[in-house]
Amino acid sequence: MVQRADLIDRIWERDSTTWTGADEARWLGWLDEPRRMRERVPELSAFAEEIAADGIDTVVLLGMGGSSLAPEVLRRTFGAGSFHVLDTTHPAAIRALEASLDLDRTLFVSASKSGSTLETRSHTDYFWEKTGKRGAAFAAVTDPGSDLQRLAEERGFRHVFHGEPTIGGRYSALSAFGIVPAALMGIDVDRLLADAERMADDCRLDEGNPGFELGRQFGAGWHEGRDKICIRETRGGFGLWAEQLIAESTGKQGKGLIPAPGESPDGADRQDAAPQIDEPYALGAEFFRWEFAVAVAGAYLAINPFDQPDVQAAKDKTNEVLATGKEPEVEPEGSVAELLARAENHDYVCVQAFVEPCADNDARIAGLVQALRDRTGLVVTHGYGPRYLHSTGQLHKGGPNIGLFLQVVDDPGEELAIPGKPFGFRRLIRAQAAGDFASLKERGRRVARIHMEEV
Repeated sequence: MVQRADLIDRIWERDSTTWTGADEARWLGWLDEPRRMRERVPELSAFAEEIAADGIDTVVLLGMGGSSLAPEVLRRTFGAGSFHVLDTTHPAAIRALEASLDLDRTLFVSASKSGSTLETRSHTDYFWEKTGKRGAAFAAVTDPGSDLQRLAEERGFRHVFHGEPTIGGRYSALSAFGIVPAALMGIDVDRLLADAERMADDCRLDEGNPGFELGRQFGAGWHEGRDKICIRETRGGFGLWAEQLIAESTGKQGKGLIPAPGESPDGADRQDAAPQIDEPYALGAEFFRWEFAVAVAGAYLAINPFDQPDVQAAKDKTNEVLATGKEPEVEPEGSVAELLARAENHDYVCVQAFVEPCADNDARIAGLVQALRDRTGLVVTHGYGPRYLHSTGQLHKGGPNIGLFLQVVDDPGEELAIPGKPFGFRRLIRAQAAGDFASLKERGRRVARIHMEEV
């Protein structure tokens, strides 16, 4: 039985035995990050003013997963129309973004904790060539000493912002990875962080602790078989960020909470989860509340919420496919009917769309999701690839074997070269689709692949 006061105290004492007694204590820097980042507000404000003074009025964030999802939710929540997040390798999406930009008035922010993220480095090299190799057109957010830091210094990037090494990617919303982009959107980051700091104080309380109460709900519900977390929709798409936090933190050792943004909470295997964002700046506090809640839920599940042992699998498979030098094999395999015939009551369906993220495809995927929901009565989740590989991919491979995975692919169009690579973005996204499909099959997951024309 998890004891409230004891659990709260042990989290703040950085006691790794709160979870599994492994290396959890190394990854708790997020507990103090709102306060630390407030000390950096003058640096961030000065940089944003410098950018504006130089006539730069558009920012493109090049990042994946923990480096892109919080900025995307901030962008949507605050309506930052001149801020773009590029977290796809689809050639059509990259071409469309490039066509919309005035490169002389654009700042590219390369964001990667490790500094070696394949997608981010490929995007960076692509736009490095397109901008005429102008260091002033680039900034980086990365952990100290990373490959990206070295690259930024070699190329003379305008600025390098260091992340906090004791924070994992999915817990980095209130670190430099979320707050540097927020400052470049014109958000009052001191106000955003002040709300987060107040929430951090509330999450120390024995009674009336908002983070503990949410985490206890998640954990106790999981023990009762209610493992689908139905996150209510918000204007800014909060669930897009929360699903990585939940899935990557809890989906391992055959256990896991299944985040399901926008799904109905009505069902024996479901929980209702309502983000409390009555105005945009409440997002800072909500980021922290959910981070604390998922740490609490990890104690209920008896897992390490800060590692991601199965994320590398799809990356390795992708590299194997690319290493052959051949066109990746992504022909249809199986069918929707055959996949759904294998469904059981406690399952969920997951649509994995390796297609161009655009309004038309958003609508088509939404239609597919609704059809699958109506047909099965199950929770249906969905995500664009390769984005979801850095978000919910850990759950798909390391969590419980209750997923029915439907991969959707399209024709990415003509190849788009990646400078310095023997492959381009077309082959890369197809290799990522092939690699993840193979990884799921290796783990005995139920999978099928269809072409977008069938949707």
